[in-house]
Parts: sequence; structure tokens; C-alpha cells
Amino acid sequence: MADFHPTFCTIVPPHVLDKLARSGDEILSGIGRRTLEADAAQRTRRRLNTVAGVALAGAERAPAADGPQRSIHDCEHRTRLPGRKVRAEGSQPGQDATVNRVYAGLGATFELLLSTYGRNSLDGAGLPLVASVHYDRDYGNAFWDGEQMVFGDGDGEIFLDFSIPVDVIAHELAHGLTQYTANLSYFSQSGALNESVSDVIGSLVKQYTLGQTADEADWLIGAGLLAPRVTGVALRSMKEPGTAYDDDVLGKDPQPGHMDDYVRTGQDNGGVHINSGIPNRAFHLLATELGGNAWERAGQIWYDTLTGGEVREDASFTEFAKLTIAAARARYGDQAELQAVQKAWDTVGVPTA
Repeated sequence: MADFHPTFCTIVPPHVLDKLARSGDEILSGIGRRTLEADAAQRTRRRLNTVAGVALAGAERAPAADGPQRSIHDCEHRTRLPGRKVRAEGSQPGQDATVNRVYAGLGATFELLLSTYGRNSLDGAGLPLVASVHYDRDYGNAFWDGEQMVFGDGDGEIFLDFSIPVDVIAHELAHGLTQYTANLSYFSQSGALNESVSDVIGSLVKQYTLGQTADEADWLIGAGLLAPRVTGVALRSMKEPGTAYDDDVLGKDPQPGHMDDYVRTGQDNGGVHINSGIPNRAFHLLATELGGNAWERAGQIWYDTLTGGEVREDASFTEFAKLTIAAARARYGDQAELQAVQKAWDTVGVPTA
């Protein structure tokens, strides 16, 4: 792997928060502005820490354990990380439902990676999983900062508690998986692939915990996160990008599902949360074409691609797609899996020839 560059990655796209910040409702606009300001401060802190050479979590630690090593911390509505430790690995559930949900979500992600792909935590060597809850006040986001997970409680008007959907927990952890494998840069198509991989892992963990097949799954990211007043079902739809929400305050879901509708923008690091809809749909098409459990054959192909050592940090959709085809051929030969991968990318307009 090339130079290690941990990135600040959020579940809610900046364009959604920007829309909220420009609302005519002063309460809603204030919520959006505060979250944007908090995110900007964290990005700056992350950048300064990286330049200064601050050690990443797990850089010096005891030998890897056989199971997850989770620790949950309470920020108590402040922004200092990680906060007060409130639950350690193996301890019993407490009264804080947010803490319990995050603890369980970290465990479910660890279990999927280990039982399905034989990977011991995000780095393959038992990296401890650290999370902080109750971050700031009315904070409408969750993020991976290169070292740990952080969850806001939401504002109750637009977003509910960010620990509610297990796929949000897994999505943010998956940014750590990408960081320790392909290390995809967080800009343009490689950034959209980074976001898409997190959505894929998030959806797989949800399906795994619910025991759902690809056909039974809803393929929504963040279902249950939007408050009742919001006209929408989730943050994103992998099945039908662009249909997750259509709301007076948040606007319409801008995700494309085909390269013909690829969005060229200077915002959101070149549209990383927007154009991720294209590889998201490709994975959904692959998983439903193959049927059965998506974390098995479809997920295995994506995992093999991510960990194969061939993905460049600034990979394009086409480069990534070609590598998924190579991964399918290497594991399954010229069988249905290979044909399904080729068909999926062709359907979303990503050239692989």
C-alpha cells in the first residue's frame, strides 16, 4: 500500500447539510450550520494531526485477540474525543441504548469480516474498535476520522440518533477497512468508490444481522434515520439511486444510477456521496442476479478486489470494475459470477472492455 492517508468521512453528505443550512426555518438552518461547522473543525483537526504525525489508533498495541476489542466512549455533548469510557469489551449492556446499539453494531461488522472473509478487524490484525457517542449537541452526522467512529444524536427534527441504523455504523467502520486496504483517495471517482464500498459493507452487515437474502433486502442506507417530518425513507438507495428522499427542506436525492447522469461538481470532494450511486447500483445488480446471501459471492468479489493489492488510490470506476471482473474470474472461473459482474457494470454504463 502507498502512503497512508486517513480521511475524515461522514455518512451525511455536505450537500444535504448545506441545503438544511439554507432553510428558511431558523431552527433547521441553525442545525445545519452547526453540523457543517463541527464537520469543518474535525476535518481541520484531522489534517493537522496527520501532518504532525499523530499515531493512528492501534499503531502500537498488544497482540491481536481472537475476538473484537470494542470500547465505547461518551462525549457528553462535547467535541473532545474520545470522551469518557462507558463500555469495554465483554461488559454487560447498560441503560444507554445508544451505547448498546453501537457496541452491537461494531460486533456485527467484526463478525461479518471474520466469519465470511477471514479478516481479523479492519486492519486484519485485530485493530481495536473505538467509538464515541453523544458527540456535540444536535449533531446531525456520524463519521470515521481515521482512528475511530463518532456518532451524533441527531436533532430530532431532520435526523434521529445515528446509532439506530446498523448499516450507518458498519458504513463508517468500512471507511477504516478501505483505509487499511485499497486506501482509496477521497476525491472524484476514487472517493465515490470509497463511499460506495462503505455502503456495500453497511448493507451487507444489515442483511447479515437480519438474515436476509439479496432479494429480501431493502438496499437502503440509513433507513430509520430520517425524522418523521422528512419526506423520504433513507439517505441513499442502492437499488434505485435518486429515490431515497424528496423533501421540501432537504431537496431531492441527487444520486445517479448510470454514467449518462454522472454529476460533475466541485462540491463534496467532487461528488463522492453523489456519484457513489453508480457503483452502488452495480453491486445491487450483481447481488440480485446471483441471488442468495449477498455477503457470500457478490460480497466476496468486492472484498477480493479491495484487498487484492491492485486498486490504485485514485482508481476510476472503469479501473475498479475491471478489477472486480478479474477477481470474479480468479475465484469462480468463467462461470455465472463472472458474467453477472460484467452485466452489472454494463447496465450502469461503466465500460470494462
